[in-house]
Amino acid sequence: MTEFGLIDRIRDLTAALPSNGFEGIGDDCAVLPLGNGESLVFTSDLLVEEVHFLRRATSARELGGKALAVNLSDVAAMGARPVATLLSLALPPETMEGWAEAFAEGYRDLATRYGVALVGGDTTASRSGITINVTAIGRVRDDRIKRRSDARPGDTILVGGALGESAAGLRDLLDGRCGTPLAAVHRNPVPQVEEGCWLSARPEVRAMMDLSDGLASDLRHIMERSGVGAEIDLERIPTPVDLRTALCGGEDYKLLLTADTAHVPALLADFRAHFGTALHPVGRITGSRSLVWLDRGTPQPLDWQGFRHY
Repeated sequence: MTEFGLIDRIRDLTAALPSNGFEGIGDDCAVLPLGNGESLVFTSDLLVEEVHFLRRATSARELGGKALAVNLSDVAAMGARPVATLLSLALPPETMEGWAEAFAEGYRDLATRYGVALVGGDTTASRSGITINVTAIGRVRDDRIKRRSDARPGDTILVGGALGESAAGLRDLLDGRCGTPLAAVHRNPVPQVEEGCWLSARPEVRAMMDLSDGLASDLRHIMERSGVGAEIDLERIPTPVDLRTALCGGEDYKLLLTADTAHVPALLADFRAHFGTALHPVGRITGSRSLVWLDRGTPQPLDWQGFRHY
């Protein structure tokens, strides 16, 4: 069973449970309307030793920041501002003192940067490595929520920065090259929190999510939820590494969005003026229900997929 096959099965088994006002499974976050024109959004992510990180290659302080960053990225992908988190840790005995304190310092530093409160959680012992779970909560105006289901044929597809650096950094770590700049990128992701909030106020921005498993997989979630297809122009992918790593490697934590093509020139100019960095158009939404890779307009027979958890 694939990761998303498992999610679908769980969703089917629990479909009869009351929603209690929540808009649930299918986006980066669950949504709870507050009834005053605003909503809270909720997300939760696990990081498991030897699956999501290598303790020998990642400092406790870096891991504290990364555990929070990957959750704040999901909140940003909904156009929301993060306001609070809950943190749960399962730790083996040798990590209970100095390691745990350094982890908490890294978590605190990133939380301070974005003004996010830590409001609860849990701790327990582990006999088989470290497991970290973070739940993040954000707040957003109802009319600014960005969902995966809002892409339309003719939209331009954009990404919020260079792709593939983190995946290439992981390759360095696995090869024992822990001191490279790309390895540092992998260990220290930067969530696009301010960018997500800014984009949420732009009505020309339609669908949005963050890139965690690679564009080759994550774009398909927008396609499925919106009932659309996509064309990607390979020559327009912003990356300093090879294309397959850029599109399939994962853990970029850049924003992936679609926008009304008529308003994209203004969106690009305003984004650069505000942040000093670029949004990158990489393709377009179609009505075909398929994903087509193009090299200067010529379709390529590529069966590329992003990271798979199972």
